[in-house]
Amino acid sequence: MELTVKLKAFEGPLDLLLHLLEKNKVSIYDIPIVEITNQYLDYIREMQRQDLNVMSEFMVMAATLISIKSKMLLPKEIKEDGQEEDPREELVQQLLEYKMYKCIANELKGLETDAKKAFYKRPTVPPEVLAYEEPVDVDELVSGLTLKKLNDIFLSVMRRQENKIDKVRAGFGKIEKEDVSLPEKMAYLEQYALEHGKFSFRSILASGCGKMEVVVSFLAILELMKLGKVTIMQERLFDDIEIASTAAAA
Repeated sequence: MELTVKLKAFEGPLDLLLHLLEKNKVSIYDIPIVEITNQYLDYIREMQRQDLNVMSEFMVMAATLISIKSKMLLPKEIKEDGQEEDPREELVQQLLEYKMYKCIANELKGLETDAKKAFYKRPTVPPEVLAYEEPVDVDELVSGLTLKKLNDIFLSVMRRQENKIDKVRAGFGKIEKEDVSLPEKMAYLEQYALEHGKFSFRSILASGCGKMEVVVSFLAILELMKLGKVTIMQERLFDDIEIASTAAAA
């Protein structure tokens, strides 16, 4: 049987094998290796005047087919699982993978072809048209609006605002930093002691001092006493502390 094909119609040896299988209407899983090999060799003979670099790939596949053909004539080997080994198994796997990739390539090529048929035009709307805003009809906007509906809308907004409040943290007091300087407090109490001579610790806290200022004031008095600028006296435990300036006493 004479077979006339052109090399440029096929992308490689596997492409030619798929063509032969489809032409003979046989299954990839049951390749008639003798017939396909003969047809493949006929094709090789037609390639004798083609590029040797391309032809070498087809020659390798021809050698593979001849090797499989010879193995098919020999007694079949038994695998470890007890099944007969098929010499065509590796070739079948290669053909299946190649056919899958070829189908995917055809799908992508079809998408590319369809994409080339799509054309898009950039918007050319004049700026004055883009800047146009449709006037609001107030009468239509508030039509059917009553005081009850307004009240319902107001209550709904207020409820949403209340839901945003963290009920746990909302009960916390506001924490503010008290900027109290120990040197400044010492200078103030030293001057206060000079002007008043003798005073009680409770009297300097009567102006509503915070906790930090009470602590700093107490430390300032201790420092002034350590420096010998004031003396302190307390008759009984938890009584008021009496503070006197040593300079005023002198």
